[in-house]
Amino acid sequence: MQTASAWFVTGTDTEVGKTYATCALLHAARRAGLRALGMKPVAAGAELVDGRLANEDALRLLAAGSFDPGLDTLNPYCLASPIAPHIAAGEEGVIIETAPIRDALACLRAQADCVFVEGAGGFRVPLGPDYDMAMLARDLELPVILVVGMRLGCINHALLTAEAIAARDLPLAGWIANHVDPQMLRVDENLAALRERLPAPLLGVLPFDPGGNPAAASMALELPAVR
Repeated sequence: MQTASAWFVTGTDTEVGKTYATCALLHAARRAGLRALGMKPVAAGAELVDGRLANEDALRLLAAGSFDPGLDTLNPYCLASPIAPHIAAGEEGVIIETAPIRDALACLRAQADCVFVEGAGGFRVPLGPDYDMAMLARDLELPVILVVGMRLGCINHALLTAEAIAARDLPLAGWIANHVDPQMLRVDENLAALRERLPAPLLGVLPFDPGGNPAAASMALELPAVR
């Protein structure tokens, strides 16, 4: 059985639109005729939906995918508190381990043509005392897509994140610029600086969209090359 292509989607920080960009990638893949699924291995912040805890980002990925693979598979670790994952896990007595995430990803890859795995927060967000999101990406052995929130300071954050990705011998498959600050000055100049310095192709520039329509945003994206 052929295994689906998969990518790990990370961001330069929290609140840079990772879920929005991941949903847009899902729509772009579906428009290309691919069976596409999203995954949120660890989510912090959930509410009761139909009698069970569900994270908003995970539900958005579920809605943007080609079909419903089961929320427990799409989001193996759902933590209640909207705080840093390692703090939420500690308070809830949860130990985040790689094996359940790896098994869930394998299940998704067996059903789809491509899977986009969205991290939580930035690339180095802790998941436990001796484990973080970067280690998870390395353990899953996935190429990385970097979402850059276009705002003051984004060049520094993007370059530092790219260095952290390279330090773990993970390929940077591409990056997405997301306009999170409509008041940002010199946007074109910042984009030019990022294109010159990031060692990966620009997959697209997402416009500022308070309504968050990922299907429309997907028209501005190219899919990453399959490795």
